[in-house]
Amino acid sequence: MNADVRSFFGRPIIIGGGIAGLMTALHLAPEPVLLVSRTPLGLDASSTWAQGGLAASLGDDDNPALHLADTLVAGDGLCDAEMASRILHAAPGAIETLEGFGVRFDRTPEGSLRLGLEAAHGRRRIVHAGGDGSGREVMRALAAAVRSTPSIVVVEGVEARRLAVSENAVQGVWASCSMGPVFFGSRRVVLATGGIGGLFFDTTNPLSSCGQGLALAARAGAVLADMEFIQFHPTALDGPDRPMQLISEAVRGEGATVVDETGRRFLDGLQGAELAPRDVVARAIWEHLSKGHRVYLDARDKAGPTFARRFPTIASACRDAGIDPAYDLIPIRPAQHYHMGGVAVDGSGRTSVTGLWACGEVASTGLHGANRLASNSLTEAVVCARCVAESLAGTPVLRTKLATANDFPAPDPRTVRPLLSRALGIVRDSEGLKATARALLPLAEGKDAASDPAAVGLMIAIAALSREESRGAHYRADFPHRAAVARRFELTLVDALAAARELAHSPSLEGAK
Repeated sequence: MNADVRSFFGRPIIIGGGIAGLMTALHLAPEPVLLVSRTPLGLDASSTWAQGGLAASLGDDDNPALHLADTLVAGDGLCDAEMASRILHAAPGAIETLEGFGVRFDRTPEGSLRLGLEAAHGRRRIVHAGGDGSGREVMRALAAAVRSTPSIVVVEGVEARRLAVSENAVQGVWASCSMGPVFFGSRRVVLATGGIGGLFFDTTNPLSSCGQGLALAARAGAVLADMEFIQFHPTALDGPDRPMQLISEAVRGEGATVVDETGRRFLDGLQGAELAPRDVVARAIWEHLSKGHRVYLDARDKAGPTFARRFPTIASACRDAGIDPAYDLIPIRPAQHYHMGGVAVDGSGRTSVTGLWACGEVASTGLHGANRLASNSLTEAVVCARCVAESLAGTPVLRTKLATANDFPAPDPRTVRPLLSRALGIVRDSEGLKATARALLPLAEGKDAASDPAAVGLMIAIAALSREESRGAHYRADFPHRAAVARRFELTLVDALAAARELAHSPSLEGAK
């Protein structure tokens, strides 16, 4: 980066080059904005990898109230019904907005949008683009639109490391690039940084997505919510590669079944079977695997010979693994896929820190509750990007001072990854969570590459300890039942550190023995 950073002072700063960040920048035009991306746009964004499409009630037999009802059921009592209703009523318009930016959605021979079915949806309402390459197509169109918009300056190869905050108000962003540390002064910052997949061994997300946006917000003192709710996708390609290739839920939506090595459909006892909510299917597959079985997706009958045409991305990954889905079973296992928790925001995307907004997976809007309904996430990112842009545009421009550029270490989750993978997977328990919190505490309090990933992991562990029940994607072996009253937990990094210090000074189970 060789531009004079002083020329950017006062501009809104958007951190993140996925769908949420690009849409926010486009909605802010013609106001000049600075979009900061760690990599070239789309190169390492979870948005690009998204196979599922966008959920919107566009069918003649559908409406937003039905979409909302399915979302609330999947969210298992923890959705913010008012916020969910707002987002889902705006979903059909979001599809039109994307088409206006050049997204080529799949259509039937008659010219209408092709609507797919995914788990826990009562209607066909999933809009795809390029079959199972929806994220790639949406990112192609939005990146082109951003690059052709004169008011948006994109700086690539720049990583945000800390937010400058004074009296609970954002003052700017400390970042790092090939030339060293740099400071961007602004009183208006948007986090659109994606999720936490890189904190786990088994994930369908880029390993570089290690919760850095959450760390930025947490270090700035922001309130985070629903951190314990992590969705594990039931069907990732079971092989040696990491990250893992996702086998989209749309495959099951077209009739593929889940079987074990004997050919038995062991999900038959579940209400909805293969199309039950993701947490239910993932847990059932995990339990079957833990008993020594192998688990497969059988798409030989449906989609069968049309598989490669309907799901070209998945077919290519299977070919690389020596599998032809038209004739072979596809080995699968659950993998971390999406984080329902994030930075707590209001209906306009504002966080508890003045001048800081959050959008996309990094935010906790209340739409997903305890378990995200399939394909609601891209819809949320597109709809909420407009809300954030409108809120930010109505905020007065305030002067900020040039600060000294500070050099903070690049986050590296490798030390944290085994801890979270063991204790914060599909099934959790008190002792595992406590041991992990104790192990994460000194890392989170440090100042090296592991400290930010450890801080995020610690907040997840403390939140999971606090929820002494099983609800949605959060399952406690020691508290297997759902509590009578649904409660959302919010916390700050200060809260999490204090709770972990208390655990560190209490006797462990081994010590008690």
